[in-house]
Amino acid sequence: MSGTTRSGVELDARRRKLLFRSWHRGIREMDLILGGFADRAIVELSDHELDEYEILLELQDADILSWITGEQPVPTIHDTALFRKIAALRPAMSI
Repeated sequence: MSGTTRSGVELDARRRKLLFRSWHRGIREMDLILGGFADRAIVELSDHELDEYEILLELQDADILSWITGEQPVPTIHDTALFRKIAALRPAMSI
């Protein structure tokens, strides 16, 4: 079950794929974090940000979640403005 509130119809193929992958992670908390972020921001992401987001989606959910919750420090390579945007949305979510 997808939690998305965004229709993929208005998105190009790359953004539709990223939206789907954001909502189908493996850990429900990550579905909510990344899916919620994608619903809000996928349309506005630049090509460079889309590249960064694709890389992030290849990482393990447990790693990303531990960085977002502050349990582990974010590795320098992934401590980007995009990651900080995603992490900043967490307080607004009911996780």
